[in-house]
Amino acid sequence: MTKVAVVGVGHMGSAIIKGLKHNPKNHIIAENPVNLRVSKLAKELEFELVNTLADLVEKNPEIVILTTPANITLDLVPELMNLDNDTIILSAAAGIEYKKIKDILPNHTVARIIPNIPVVNNAGTIGLFIPETVDQHKRQFIVDFLSQLGDVIPVKEDQLSIVGTIGGCGPAFVDVFLDALGDAGVLNGLPRDLANTLAASMVKGSASLAYESKTAPAILRDQVCSPGGTTIQGVASLEQNSFRYAVIDAVNKANKN
Repeated sequence: MTKVAVVGVGHMGSAIIKGLKHNPKNHIIAENPVNLRVSKLAKELEFELVNTLADLVEKNPEIVILTTPANITLDLVPELMNLDNDTIILSAAAGIEYKKIKDILPNHTVARIIPNIPVVNNAGTIGLFIPETVDQHKRQFIVDFLSQLGDVIPVKEDQLSIVGTIGGCGPAFVDVFLDALGDAGVLNGLPRDLANTLAASMVKGSASLAYESKTAPAILRDQVCSPGGTTIQGVASLEQNSFRYAVIDAVNKANKN
């Protein structure tokens, strides 16, 4: 049984808790100020809920995941100083550098993560920065723990921003694409539910093929585009409407904020 504490039960904290609940070997403790929504969620998902960090520290968790907003995370970290030195701190607070947390908790293993909402169904994309000073045993423990929530992608700390943009904002971009595909299906005679299911299934399969085969997307595209065929005509229309530039520009703009 792994005792995991999640600090902050907002959108990301809730998603992480729901993903972790799929593994009965996780004992989950969440910390959040008194909130009716969170209390209902704790009752529904059957996880332990405390309302102060002092109460959380007393529970002696093995792992603490910080999902609080960046602007208050550093104010909360000093309250974790009394945790056992073996407790691992995983910060999901974007923009809070590793060093700032490590300076407050010098005796703890600290790592940064940038997860996305699909962790809710264990299909997340999780950017992970672990400093080289962390020993191999703990590194592997952290990776194995996070892997139950989805794909873990180790990166350098200065890469976390763009990883977070593509992994975190990307689902919304894909949702816009799915919605447009659904509209096109309805326009051409499909019922809405069927059109949406078809679009989601197609994206799931295409993404799975790209991920598992490690084949460049351009090569996969060419495998579908017959000379003079319908698919290449559709691709040409996307190019004419600056689809690729729109995606790149969306990522760039999101990454600057």
